[in-house]
Amino acid sequence: MKKYVLDILMIMIGSLLFALAVNLFVIPNDLGEGGVTGLTIIAYYLFGWSPSIVSFVLNAALLVVGYKFLNRQTTIYTIIAVTFHSLFLHLTETWSISSNEIIVNSIFGGVFAGVGIGLIIRVGGTTAGSTILARITNKYLGWSISYGLLFFDLIVAFSSYFIIGTEALLLTIIMLYVGTKVMEFVIEGVNPKKAVTIISKKPEAIAGQVSAFMNRGVTVLSGHGYYTKEQKEILYIVISKQEVVKLKKIVKEIDKDAFIAIHDVRDVFGHGFIELSKS
Repeated sequence: MKKYVLDILMIMIGSLLFALAVNLFVIPNDLGEGGVTGLTIIAYYLFGWSPSIVSFVLNAALLVVGYKFLNRQTTIYTIIAVTFHSLFLHLTETWSISSNEIIVNSIFGGVFAGVGIGLIIRVGGTTAGSTILARITNKYLGWSISYGLLFFDLIVAFSSYFIIGTEALLLTIIMLYVGTKVMEFVIEGVNPKKAVTIISKKPEAIAGQVSAFMNRGVTVLSGHGYYTKEQKEILYIVISKQEVVKLKKIVKEIDKDAFIAIHDVRDVFGHGFIELSKS
């Protein structure tokens, strides 16, 4: 129960920040946005329709269409997020800040939106709209949610060109990119992981040093060289970004001719990282 309360609190904070991004930075500067929010802003510019009402109606419609791609908890969290986002859009529509620096406003619009959406996605919810499409591409195409969201957001943003003009569109693209990077930071955290593949003539010595001095597990895979057909033991290790230097030093001291491939990874679960039951 405590976890659900904290999750809902994060959704509320995220919804508020996203609404502030729209009402404090986007609309006052005649910028565009992506996804359903972008469509609501276009409707506001053209017809003066309330963003809060249009946002709620469009997101509710997309949620009905896309709910089958979400599990039960995500669906519930998404309904909560959509409701609070629309509510905060209404409550903050008269709020303003005294800043005429449109570039600064664009950057902070991206920051507020990125943190807001990131908090919602981090606890397992979505903001419906293009976030549902981003989750679909994540599930079936392997795209990261943040970049899938950027892709669909850009489609809507470019459609606003004829309303907001070239300069505002370019600033909108900057804002969306900033939002994507901030969102990625919020979702994936400050400590990205690295997967390391090591091919060496001394795998036992390297594995022993990694286990003893880095307290990391080592997986040993069997392989062979294509041309030489020589059997090899391949080491696979997942470590934090900060541990890369230490691992390279260990390998260099044992076998300076070793082959090392380092890959970026995310969503690492298991012993020594995040428990799968808590994901």
